Amino acid sequence: MRIHKSMVAMVLAAALVPGGDFSTLLAQSRSGAARSAPAAAADDLDTSRSELRPMIERFSDDRGSLARTYPIRLSTTRSARFKQFYTEWRDRLAALPFDTMSLDGKVDSVLFKNYLDYELLQLDIEAKRYDEMKALIPFAEIIIQLDETRRRMEPVNSRKAAETLNQLKKLVAETQKRVEAGLPSPPRGGPRAEPASQVESKPDAKTEEKKPEPIKVKKTVANRAVDAVGSLRNTLRGWFSFYNDYDPMFTWWVDTPNKELDEALNGYSNFLRERVLGLRRQEARGGPRPGGEGGGGRPGQAEGRPAAEADARAGDASDIIGDPIGHDALMLELAHEMIPYTPEELIEIAKKELAWCEAEMLKASRDLGYGDDWHKALEHVKGLHVEPGLQPAMIRELALEAEKYVEDNNLLTVPPLAKEDWGMQMMSPERQLVNPFFTGGADITVSYPTSGMSHEQKLMSMRGNNRHFSRATVHHELIPGHHLQGFMSARYKPYRGLFGTPFWGEGWALYWELLLWDLGFAKTPENRIGMLFWRMHRCARIIFSLSFHLEKMTPQECIDFLVERVGHERENAVAEVRRSFETNYSPLYQAAYLLGGIQLRSLHRELVESGKMTNRAFHDAVLRENRMPIEMVRAVLMKQPPAREFKSTWKFYGPAPK
Repeated sequence: MRIHKSMVAMVLAAALVPGGDFSTLLAQSRSGAARSAPAAAADDLDTSRSELRPMIERFSDDRGSLARTYPIRLSTTRSARFKQFYTEWRDRLAALPFDTMSLDGKVDSVLFKNYLDYELLQLDIEAKRYDEMKALIPFAEIIIQLDETRRRMEPVNSRKAAETLNQLKKLVAETQKRVEAGLPSPPRGGPRAEPASQVESKPDAKTEEKKPEPIKVKKTVANRAVDAVGSLRNTLRGWFSFYNDYDPMFTWWVDTPNKELDEALNGYSNFLRERVLGLRRQEARGGPRPGGEGGGGRPGQAEGRPAAEADARAGDASDIIGDPIGHDALMLELAHEMIPYTPEELIEIAKKELAWCEAEMLKASRDLGYGDDWHKALEHVKGLHVEPGLQPAMIRELALEAEKYVEDNNLLTVPPLAKEDWGMQMMSPERQLVNPFFTGGADITVSYPTSGMSHEQKLMSMRGNNRHFSRATVHHELIPGHHLQGFMSARYKPYRGLFGTPFWGEGWALYWELLLWDLGFAKTPENRIGMLFWRMHRCARIIFSLSFHLEKMTPQECIDFLVERVGHERENAVAEVRRSFETNYSPLYQAAYLLGGIQLRSLHRELVESGKMTNRAFHDAVLRENRMPIEMVRAVLMKQPPAREFKSTWKFYGPAPK
């Protein structure tokens, strides 16, 4: 007799779930089977006919090929090749007859040009950033050339390669001495720290006669250089591994110089970390970065796990350095995202929203009997968490509640398969130092304490992931949020994935937090406090992230702001700020949550509250347009074709929320 794996799973579930009953689980399984997804109907398929779709799909494939061929972001060869590539495609786009295109075609043309212009601009910005740290990594181009020669499959001269690596080792040591010479002198009478690297730490008399020319460097640039050195070590390892043992003469000549150069690079990286950045000693960052080939990371970042995860220590903010980009660069980012506001104007919007949240917090606090001390009410809500081991069951319960709510209220279409195909994972303790709360998408990944955490860390994790905080955001991560969003994006106009923006990605999920508040999803004062906490958090993200990039707030001030104005647990606040500035998020990413949500809410008022569309039609239409700046979603839904030389003018922020 053949037993289906689903039957085995039910038997195990009945044994593991407290009070589990096999017959109940069997009935649930049959109920689930009855609602399994049918084959897509003809009217449920993507039948869009944009004139630009074949062009954009071809471009995306060609770009992927180039990214695989030129994977090293520091490479000037890569930069030149991509500049040629983007320019050629921009010329091809300009030659198309824009005026005769359909609405979708015109929107795609504007999006594609916006994308190409931005990527060309980013190449120039990356080149400037590389120039800023060039003095710290003068050996970079030679290491990159070694690998690019290998990729072109040119023959290797093993003896010459060994000599090159030996000279590079000396160059690393010389650079370290120059950086050390440019450091501020230690206090008189104070101990002078020894260099982190032992490479050539005992110079001979000739070296002592000539003092090295000092290199003075900003911490942000040195931080970039640490990532760059890690990336270069990975490049060197890949180059060496290709020939090692497969070419016996190569191994005979190059093995020792390669080891010595790798040790020198590691020592130099630790020197920069300890002496320039004031961070702890560690192995340099390394290892392949998921999706990093030709991806959106900034130049100089090691192609490995995010620096934040490599360096993070619970409650310690000393490793958070970041790289503020300034007002002008923020304006360029905002123009690309089609946001016609200045950073300063957006901060003022966030302050207005935060003031509204605080007023609502006071109402909820009074309803709970805490008067005007909403911090005490918040502490009460934080204590309403489940015991270890029970968090996954609670998350599932909240997910099904949200799914039922949007369907019962006819808010949007949820395909049966979308309800069937999401899963759950548990987040590692290391990852929780960067993401103290759960994340979502195809699966929801749950943060909760593990046995190895300290007592304080366990309490903070449970308090930060209490029932009412979780109820306010499970729907953000699953249905109707990110899970449904990803499900639909894979099926409708997927070519627009090229134009992905956090204002659409995070904005959609955040918009549901706003809409569900308006619809009365928060039934109790505790529910309201849970939703308001996250809304305040998103207001704070706009304020502290933009202020940081304007160099008006330090990382520590950002942490204090989250603790004092939002009510975060301090370790969770540290993790949030680290995540914002020490990972690969774009400068506007954290601001995009609430701002994108406000954009969609404004569009909802124009189309749904005016009676032009139903909730269901509106939400289905947004999802079927796929990823793109919200102003282009607005152009499609309002049937207003954009001009060829489009410039954003939509002032989406109106009166403060009711």
